[in-house]
Amino acid sequence: MDGAAELLFYVNGRKVIEKNVNPETMLLPYLRKKLRLTGTKYGCGGGGCGACTVMISRYNPITKRIRHYPANACLIPICSLYGAAVTTVEGIGSTRTRIHPVQERIAKCHGTQCGFCTPGMVMSIYTLLRNHPEPTLSQLTEALGGNLCRCTGYRPIIDACKTFCKTSGCCQGKENEVCCLDQGINGLPEFEEGNETSHKLFSEEEFLPLDPTQELIFPPELVTMAEKQPQRTRIFGGDRMTWISPVTLKELLEAKVKYPQAPVVMGNTSVGPDVKFKGIFHPVVISPDSIEEMSIVNYTDNGLTLGAALSLAQVKDILAKVIRKLPEEKTQTFHALWKHLGTLAGAQIRNMSSLGGHIVSRHLDSDLNPLLAVGNCTLNLQSKEGKRQIPLNEQFLKKCPSASLKPEEILISVNIPYSRKWEFVSAFRQAQRQQNALAMVNSGMRVFFGEGDGVIRELAIAYGGVGPTTICAKNSCQELIGRPWNEEMLDAACRLILDEVSLPGSAPGGRVEFRRTLIISFLFKFYLKVSQILKMRDPARYPSLADKHASALEDLHSRHPWITLKYQNANPKQLPQDPIGHPVMHLSGIKHATGEAVYCDDMPAVDRELFLTFVTSSRAHAKIVSIDLSEALSLPGVVDIVTEEHLHGVNSFCLLTKPEKLLSTDEVFCVGQLVCAVIADSEVQAKRAAQRVKIIYRDLEPLILTIEEAIQHKSFFEQEKKLEYGNVDEAFKMVDQVLEGEIHLGGQEHFYMETQSMLVVPKGEDQEMDVYVSTQYPKYIQDIVAWILKIPANKVMCHVKRVGGAFGGKVIKTGIMAAITAFAANKHGRAVRCILERGEDMLITGGRHPYLGKYKVGFMNDGRILALDMEHYSNGGASLDESLFVVEMGLLKMENAYKFPNLRCRAWACRTNLPSNTALRGFGFPQTGLITESCIMEVAAKCGLSPEKVRTINMYKEIDQTPYRQEIDAKNLIQCWKECMAMSSYALRRTAVEKFNSENYWKKKGLAVVPLKYPVGTGSLAMGQAAALVHIYLDGSVLVTHGGIEMGQGVHTKMLQDACQTLLKRLEPIISKNPGGTWKDWAQAAFDESISLSATGYFRGYESNMNWETGEGHPFEYFVYGAACSEVEIDCLTGAHKNIRTDIVMDVGYSINPALDIGQIEGAFIQGMGLYTIEELNYSPQGVLYSRGPSQYKIPAICDVPAELHISFLPPSQNSNTLYSSKGLGESGMFLGCSVFFAIHDAINAARQERGLSGPLKLNSPLTPEKIRMACEDKFTEMIPRDEPGSYVPWSVPI
Repeated sequence: MDGAAELLFYVNGRKVIEKNVNPETMLLPYLRKKLRLTGTKYGCGGGGCGACTVMISRYNPITKRIRHYPANACLIPICSLYGAAVTTVEGIGSTRTRIHPVQERIAKCHGTQCGFCTPGMVMSIYTLLRNHPEPTLSQLTEALGGNLCRCTGYRPIIDACKTFCKTSGCCQGKENEVCCLDQGINGLPEFEEGNETSHKLFSEEEFLPLDPTQELIFPPELVTMAEKQPQRTRIFGGDRMTWISPVTLKELLEAKVKYPQAPVVMGNTSVGPDVKFKGIFHPVVISPDSIEEMSIVNYTDNGLTLGAALSLAQVKDILAKVIRKLPEEKTQTFHALWKHLGTLAGAQIRNMSSLGGHIVSRHLDSDLNPLLAVGNCTLNLQSKEGKRQIPLNEQFLKKCPSASLKPEEILISVNIPYSRKWEFVSAFRQAQRQQNALAMVNSGMRVFFGEGDGVIRELAIAYGGVGPTTICAKNSCQELIGRPWNEEMLDAACRLILDEVSLPGSAPGGRVEFRRTLIISFLFKFYLKVSQILKMRDPARYPSLADKHASALEDLHSRHPWITLKYQNANPKQLPQDPIGHPVMHLSGIKHATGEAVYCDDMPAVDRELFLTFVTSSRAHAKIVSIDLSEALSLPGVVDIVTEEHLHGVNSFCLLTKPEKLLSTDEVFCVGQLVCAVIADSEVQAKRAAQRVKIIYRDLEPLILTIEEAIQHKSFFEQEKKLEYGNVDEAFKMVDQVLEGEIHLGGQEHFYMETQSMLVVPKGEDQEMDVYVSTQYPKYIQDIVAWILKIPANKVMCHVKRVGGAFGGKVIKTGIMAAITAFAANKHGRAVRCILERGEDMLITGGRHPYLGKYKVGFMNDGRILALDMEHYSNGGASLDESLFVVEMGLLKMENAYKFPNLRCRAWACRTNLPSNTALRGFGFPQTGLITESCIMEVAAKCGLSPEKVRTINMYKEIDQTPYRQEIDAKNLIQCWKECMAMSSYALRRTAVEKFNSENYWKKKGLAVVPLKYPVGTGSLAMGQAAALVHIYLDGSVLVTHGGIEMGQGVHTKMLQDACQTLLKRLEPIISKNPGGTWKDWAQAAFDESISLSATGYFRGYESNMNWETGEGHPFEYFVYGAACSEVEIDCLTGAHKNIRTDIVMDVGYSINPALDIGQIEGAFIQGMGLYTIEELNYSPQGVLYSRGPSQYKIPAICDVPAELHISFLPPSQNSNTLYSSKGLGESGMFLGCSVFFAIHDAINAARQERGLSGPLKLNSPLTPEKIRMACEDKFTEMIPRDEPGSYVPWSVPI
């Protein structure tokens, strides 16, 4: 095998030739560092977020076709790109040449906020359009299934996509054969068209048309190369690793004999993450390239043979064609596989990963292997010795040597048999999120009745996710053969299978009882499905299904998103040049979409730049006995390791009340605490050295992880905070009823798309420092850097151009890491960069505080609450951070929209051995508000009243007083509530939901409406001050400098809208003399008349105070009011839920920019929905965070957007002393996500009532599929074995 030492591929139409390529290099760092194409972003490194999406194009000389597909650059080894063309976001358009219609539309439809995920979104849509210039909405939502966005809530991105569809206005989901455009959907009254309101945020007429002839062509050289060049094995050798790319089957088999232990890599979606996250190293990798025998599609007499090198996306398309072509009875297995392929991973991974790789990896949660196993599939293997065939059975899946591939064998293709008449195959899966999420349990099931007699001849059932490999329930199936397909058989089958497929209480992955329940819930679904078909085929012989069971088989409500927006038009009396009140596009929108927007890590490397990486504690509470740095320091490229000793006298810094420690080398208080920092010439060298730092620990007691443990050990940060109003104890004596309850809320990860990033550059004179950092609070960075370097603050220049999402998570920890990075830069006189990987970021930075709320409530029989006594406990983590501030804000906002005449609320911040929790959008209110709303729900249930009735009766009445005795005018609150009830057709839909629930036993709908009062302010005058500086230059251009940070909320855009207006006023006398002039003319005239072309603005903040001694104050300037109504449907057998519709009404005052304001509201709503439903952090009993990336931690994806979303602004009524009477809307919408929580609560209640389960329903947040399923108790939840607490060590502890 002589090696072709040259790697040749194309990037954006330009040829790239690499002579000495390192096989360990991935495409993402190559694009970013080597080619300086920084539009492709690093988001997670594991193919789970889509930020690094590029388009790969390959020419197939046999079919003479070019295949374009999306792929994750973070997982593509560049050696695998020989002969391919790569297109990045820079290659499809830029502001310097021309922008592409995809880029223009996503920007002009307001589909970017922080903009970090935008290039990936653009490339996913672009690739789809290359293959389907007029896609359907289904194709679009499928194409974006692998792309995450934390800011927008996806609605504007869907809007942008719809403009490429054939019918862009229509939801494309005809209900009752009527198009949504022909009716007021769901009885939603058509909006009365007035000239005061608008419904569109952009005008489609202005968009550039999509012209497929203008796209980059596939390089002709690559076509010639593929067709003419003699192909031979290519070998690329690096320092540690050799990459072998055979191009014929003969060469592949020879390579496998020579290197039997080398993995065969196709898409690198299985080996890649193992190398990156588990530290597995392969000295040799074999990667077959375009081997014809491995890409075959053969239709034989008894089935379909598919080449092992086909990607899962290709397999899905092939199966779709086969299903259309062949009779249904032959395609049972194909159909089940096709269905699973629709939800398996995202489009990028499906296009990269191969069928053979998926099978041979034998992951315990593989979606396809259980199905292939029950479908009697066989594997065609080949080695130099010859060919053989093995069954894909349980022995193969268990990796038994006798039943598996020998080291020198290759999987060439897979035979999938046709199904037979009277044979039925089904697939089931349940994951934390409906799409792009690994299944917690999945299953393949097949039954064969020799003829129509309903007696089982063959039965095969396999499960994934319930053991170390795919488990086949062989013995149970054997025992059931010969039995008729009826209820007794089902009952026996459930018991047999629970015996055979046993899951220990301490099983990895946790959720043990839920997974046991799914094992038999899936079996029941299969039983019903087969019974239904038997009944259809032979109605006389088979009993019909009980009506109540039919709903178990239907998929959850799914329709394409249909959205309406309604906001106020700008004031008609405004000057035409005045932009206030108009939906102006985000200032950086186009740059986000072209990849030209520069984020911290996009900045080019500075001369002699170093890289810093942190070594963190692996114990939650321990004494560090010793640290050995010698091996790490001896590695090549390692410059230094900074420890606590270096920071003598400057190792702590105080921001709020207590000093925070920077590095800790004596005692650690949480896993993820910073111990020391390694500085090296490159990121790779720094990371390798960090792994060689040897730390010996001695564990200390007590280990406190949960709030309950903190209460038991009295481990609190400070004295309780307390708010009291009225006379609670007296009021309890007067009420009709008293009840007590509690609710627990889990935490939340910020999951900003851009991880913590900083670059510190010493200026070289007077110890001056330039700090480029992704932060929300540059003043704090400046202060802490000045402190650690012992220099005045005026020597530290902190630059923040934009932030790729923050949500509260880029303040305190960012400051600590920036200070250590600055210390290293100062010590060595060289620039130092520090960029956290996603897993490090999630481990180190903490997130939203988990809460425990306890309440005792006294109320009258008509639902009036007269007395409320509450306790809030927040899990603050190991250091104070902003925990006290969060607890105070949570207290001040806890009553939400309700007037409780007698209220006592006490709150504590618990000190635990977890990474310190910090600020996160909503700042304590999403937790305390939910506690109050849960209390309302319980009161309603106890009184036998509807929750909305109890909400209404306790709501603030117009002029009122808050618990801290601040006056409030709640007129707009009541207005929002009434409008939301009307807009959502609440009463009509409540009846419809009840009707649906009475007809469906296994599916339930729920409906809930929640009010919102969100006070805005910081409780301090000084914290609210701000300044700005505006210069007009003589050419008419303007520079605005201000203290706000652009992190997606559009503050620069609003500032410019405002600056324009202020300057217009000053130049009015000049403009009136020359109304037809330009800005340049007016600026020159002003200069000639010595009129100042600079303006400063200063705002001292709102009068704001709070006295915690007396419990009185005026902490807030104004209130944002709103209401949201949500409807969901749940599957009682699996715990899955679907958001059907949400209506939101908000009082936003006078909107400065409706597009940005709507974006903030819906982005916050979707983030809140994630908090209350699917976002779940898992910690081990030793305090180690398991969920460290998008594969374990699920934020909402495009599949979670409500199928219908209606957002309406209240017409402005009250003038306030805010800017243009507008309101800050960034945080308030977060809480409205709990309308989905309570809608699910409502659906679960309906299920429990029908099953005769009375008694209070205690549901904690988040309401994951596990909690939903286990609350819908039935015969299956009763049937499963339960473990005695204390008899096993659980995999995770509820934090």
